[in-house]
Amino acid sequence: MAAEKSRRIKDLDTLKALGHPLRMKLYRALKVTGAATASQLADQVDEAVSLVSYHLRKLAAHGLIEEARARGGDARERWWQPADAMISTRDEDFRDAPERAAVHAAVSRMHARQQGEMYESYLDTQSAWPDDWRNAAFSSEFMLSLTAEELRRLGDELNEVIGKWRAHGQAARESGDVEGRENVAAHTYGFPFRT
Repeated sequence: MAAEKSRRIKDLDTLKALGHPLRMKLYRALKVTGAATASQLADQVDEAVSLVSYHLRKLAAHGLIEEARARGGDARERWWQPADAMISTRDEDFRDAPERAAVHAAVSRMHARQQGEMYESYLDTQSAWPDDWRNAAFSSEFMLSLTAEELRRLGDELNEVIGKWRAHGQAARESGDVEGRENVAAHTYGFPFRT
């Protein structure tokens, strides 16, 4: 992965490229593994290698993923990795035209749906996890009374905390500290609502 950089997606074509359900799953799988081949990813998402290869090329065409250094095995296989440490989208970048706003909303909905599916998958299999993992897992909902600026600051602080723990886990893996380490999804949302 290119240096620890963050990319904010502001153009509609890139958002549409990421917005395909399979591409979003492939991108997420690459974020977890760090790098993988189309064959490895096809096994993870239960799709044909040719279809996965097509969608990987689409993600690469928009700079969302890039070729990675081969990691053993068949030297003819192409390895892929995320191009950025983090990508994000913001409503404010797409609200200037109804089509742009609709695409952003659709992609955001799909992202939320896939996050929900990840959590439901954990709930379906949680009895297979050891007690220490089951005891550590959490799901929380807080109802707060904040201003828009306070909500923005809360989001910034949560991103800082998650970033610190992401860097900690990455450094531990790179140093060989893998005993008892698992992939962990941390989803946070913050949005206004009225009663």
